[in-house]
Amino acid sequence: MRLALGIEYDGREFCGWQTQPAGCAVQDCLEAACASIAGVPVSTICAGRTDAGVHALGQVVHFDCTVERPASAWVRGVNALLPPSVAVTWAQPVSDDFHARFSALTRSYRYVLLNDAVRPAADQGRVGWFHSPLDVDTMKTAAVNLLGEHDFTAFRSAECQARSPVRTMHAVSVVANGPYVFFEFTANAFLHHMIRNIVGSLVYVGKGKHPPQWIAELLQGRDRTRAAPTFDASGLYLLNVEYDSKWGLTAPRLRGPRLAHATVE
Repeated sequence: MRLALGIEYDGREFCGWQTQPAGCAVQDCLEAACASIAGVPVSTICAGRTDAGVHALGQVVHFDCTVERPASAWVRGVNALLPPSVAVTWAQPVSDDFHARFSALTRSYRYVLLNDAVRPAADQGRVGWFHSPLDVDTMKTAAVNLLGEHDFTAFRSAECQARSPVRTMHAVSVVANGPYVFFEFTANAFLHHMIRNIVGSLVYVGKGKHPPQWIAELLQGRDRTRAAPTFDASGLYLLNVEYDSKWGLTAPRLRGPRLAHATVE
């Protein structure tokens, strides 16, 4: 039997999603909790691997299990065995040809940036921060260059293991709400550090270091060394993973910090 789970987590306490020898990853604690409920080892596959410090409100995983348990066991039972910073939000059986990663149509992320002279305290670890004023309209203009299919080598980390740097960006938005700037990205898939590298480069545009067309030049140049440094992981959230309706998956439940998923206009 194959099961799909919706997962939410605060990335501050973890070394990322992917299992590590030290057992410090989200995957490590989730698999241990699921194995306790199943009574057999469990190996999970996620829709999108997140880095250390990156959060998720709509992560999706699947795993195969030879035993049957009620849905409540995979939600409340597993949650009782997880640390407070991780929770299963839904669970349901799926067909054997469903794959959390390869069946996904798009992934959507939000980056929350506090643009204020004073660093965050209550939101420390939940938002990124930049102290100098940013021109949001200029960043909006620059972000349009990211739409469509591109070679995103300029925004790809040296450690990226993807076979191809080509991705299709379906939607991009940059919106200000008070002292916060919200960057949202929807694509078929993302490269390692891609969003954080894009945000860093858009911040360079916003502070006036480069004109908006610089983003297009970076894409065309395919040179990572010309783009901005990788931005802080703190403000990045995996919001949602979209699948074809044929899989019948439960609609995502966006909870977590209000800034991470609140509607902004």
